[in-house]
Amino acid sequence: MESEVAKALISIVDNDESIRRTTTFLIESFGFRAAAFESAEDLLKSVRLHETSCLIVDVQMPGMSGLQLQSQLAAEGIGIPIIFVTAYDDKGLRHQAKQAGAVAFLGKPFNDEELLEGIRLALRGTFEATRDLIAVVDDDESIRRTTTLLIESFGFRAIAFESAESFLQSGQQHNTSCLILDVRLPQMNGLQLQRELAVAGCSIPIVFITAYDDKESRGRAMQAGAVAFLGKPFSDEQLLQILRAALGHDKGGSTSM
Repeated sequence: MESEVAKALISIVDNDESIRRTTTFLIESFGFRAAAFESAEDLLKSVRLHETSCLIVDVQMPGMSGLQLQSQLAAEGIGIPIIFVTAYDDKGLRHQAKQAGAVAFLGKPFNDEELLEGIRLALRGTFEATRDLIAVVDDDESIRRTTTLLIESFGFRAIAFESAESFLQSGQQHNTSCLILDVRLPQMNGLQLQRELAVAGCSIPIVFITAYDDKESRGRAMQAGAVAFLGKPFSDEQLLQILRAALGHDKGGSTSM
């Protein structure tokens, strides 16, 4: 990852020529590549847009503003992390920018450490996002901990929840590549969560795990599209093979074990 980050292109969009020049020098002193644009329109027309790993954008600019640029990129499905900079800090604009996914909102003048920290945060998110996120939902804390460690040892990212409700409230279902789900949970159970996700049009591959194997539950889960139905305890090899199949890294269909 260090070599990838070192090659990252950071683009600056600011109508102030002195800010563009000094910020470019600063970014290059950190070891990154830099490109500078005096307007949002110039960036959008540039071939460098699709090479950019992080954007440093002034909020207030002639023509298209920084927030309008953020909206335009989102509308085009271009998910470049954005650090906003401004000489006119405004709580409403700050909130709007952060709500729309900005990594940071820095007041001018900002110091070297603030900017470097913002860029590192942005790039960490960019490169982490290339690795699949596996969510674990189980009310047993020891299962959550051991399964999370196992998933991370396979090279995936992992996140754990103690209930179906906490998973739904987290918003992480939109980032989750595969869900490892206990059948029996307090309140909303695993099969109910599977149904809830289907109704919401959220088609995450689901691997059910259970200490109480039940033919009826197994049949319902698999019929509703589960990738696998594993009895606890399951082996490392079983889980890895199923995750690979669920993520499309291997060829394979639904499995019950």
